[in-house]
Amino acid sequence: MANQKPLEEVRIGTVKAAIWQNEVAGKTRYSVTFSRIYRDAEGLWKTTQSFGRNDLLVLAKVADRAHSRIFELQQSEDESGQAA
Repeated sequence: MANQKPLEEVRIGTVKAAIWQNEVAGKTRYSVTFSRIYRDAEGLWKTTQSFGRNDLLVLAKVADRAHSRIFELQQSEDESGQAA
């Protein structure tokens, strides 16, 4: 799992959502992980799953966009399945 990459990412500023695709019992399922990027004292980029007060509205918008994207992916799959 360490080598797996997300299907897609949704990002606004320093807050991002990674959309993951999993096959379970012949069905596609999606999950989302959220993270925030920042620079440490040495100037290196780091990632955290901790969000401050000022991040929360951005996190909500990223979650909304991830939800919409997953809905689009599921609709596309449903339409592909009906066409087959």
